[in-house]
Amino acid sequence: MRFELKYNLDKIGKPIDPTEWGMTPQTVNAYYDPSRNEIVFPAGILQPPFFNMNADDAINYGAIGLVIGHEMTHGFDNTGRQFDKDGNLRDWWTKEDSKSFEEHTQMLVDQYNKYEVLDSLFINGKMTLGENIADLGGATVAYYAYKLSLEGKETPKPIDGFTNYQRFFLGYGQIWRTNMRDEALRRRVKTNEHSPEKERVNGVVYNMPEFYAAFPDIKPGDKLYREEKERPVIW
Repeated sequence: MRFELKYNLDKIGKPIDPTEWGMTPQTVNAYYDPSRNEIVFPAGILQPPFFNMNADDAINYGAIGLVIGHEMTHGFDNTGRQFDKDGNLRDWWTKEDSKSFEEHTQMLVDQYNKYEVLDSLFINGKMTLGENIADLGGATVAYYAYKLSLEGKETPKPIDGFTNYQRFFLGYGQIWRTNMRDEALRRRVKTNEHSPEKERVNGVVYNMPEFYAAFPDIKPGDKLYREEKERPVIW
């Protein structure tokens, strides 16, 4: 901590280094910085389960493809949208667009507010909104990027009984496998702007018509099924 403090204090009065990252290369994470309008993917995340050179394309698009789409969408979430292309904090949207955006995002806030993670412990839909927008937008961007990659090619064959679009969503689910004690989960829900991993998956896919097309056995009345009018479309 002493080293980091001195390292940061030594920057005072000096020009900003545009090549400096906010994470180490070995960090398994990624980020979007609105003040620089930049996205960084450290080497640490470019390995399984996020990216696997030997995996099926559908799996990789559902995994690292979604992460890439997620960070792109952060540029247009409830925080990133307030910065312009040069990283300046400037309101560059029309009032009509802002109003429409807020109406659509409120649906997402309301949805996540209803997720009961533990007994009487609910997700804070407003606190997690930016990440939830990025998850939904990222999944949508990655899905259509994968679909574009198939143009002019034969439809990939099923693997282990799963179609290629089913494998896309399986790739998404696999990157968020986790195990956490209730105490840690409770602290996470109270303090972290990310929704817990299970809800990061279920909260996204059940808003996507593409998910229902990939898994046609999902029907109205199923536990997590959402009517089309209840599925927000933001990006």
